[in-house]
Amino acid sequence: MLRVASTLPTLRPLLRGLPPLNHKPLLGSRLPPLPFRALSSSAPLTAAAAAAPAGAGEAVAVEEHLTRCAAAGRAPLRVAVLVSGGVDSSVALRLLHAAGHSCTAFYLKIWFQEDFRNFWSECPWDEDLKYAQAVCDKIDVPLEVVHLSDEYWNHVVSHIINEYRCGRTPIPDVLCNTRIKFGAFLEAIGNMGFDYIASGHYAHVTHPSSENAEEPSVLQLSKDKVKDQTYFLSHLSQSQLRRLLFPLGCMTKDEVRNWLLNWTFLTKVERTHKGYAFLERSSLASLLKDT
Repeated sequence: MLRVASTLPTLRPLLRGLPPLNHKPLLGSRLPPLPFRALSSSAPLTAAAAAAPAGAGEAVAVEEHLTRCAAAGRAPLRVAVLVSGGVDSSVALRLLHAAGHSCTAFYLKIWFQEDFRNFWSECPWDEDLKYAQAVCDKIDVPLEVVHLSDEYWNHVVSHIINEYRCGRTPIPDVLCNTRIKFGAFLEAIGNMGFDYIASGHYAHVTHPSSENAEEPSVLQLSKDKVKDQTYFLSHLSQSQLRRLLFPLGCMTKDEVRNWLLNWTFLTKVERTHKGYAFLERSSLASLLKDT
């Protein structure tokens, strides 16, 4: 059962000093900013109780080499884990938990189905959330939901539309990673005491030792050169990279699938992803036409 409830501080403005991506509203109707809210429970989230105790939930045997990218040697850390209900983020969470870290899972809700029903009414966020909740319940990890619809519109969708209008092809995942997942979200939890933020990306970050703390954190290719996603993370700043863990960086996609099968709990079948997370079941052409 989900356990945490809280209200995070108001999200601070993103990318201070940069001009807005959209110079005029692209749609007449816009939603007011939605507050952070948890799925259940009225218990306040405190710095001391923000993560589940390491080792809670169902036990699982994990080969040592699979947790190398999960910073197993530094456990226990307090880790905020981004989950989507899919295979990769589910395994990333499981590896971090098995490595002995105290984890809190976060689901980012970026769809606009309340306002833009013609585009987002079929987006499966509720289905995704059910899968994410089931994964967290399996290992007794708390799950929270963060509403970032306005941030996603202003810093990703508007830019995509403007780029197409200018005859250029945008790369939404790069913007989403820098400005939403590891931008707005990272700032939102900045005062909650987490050591790292983790996700199910296929990449690896090496961090300097305590003796060489001034050295940079380095983004490196993952073990799976086909699934590698470092290109989509290449615009992250040093301040962002220093906060990140990518547990799947030491695994191939086949290893991830096989390990999940041994876990005896299957998440949903993965959908084809083309870099437009917010339009997986929607019409990009219709969106461009109507805006």
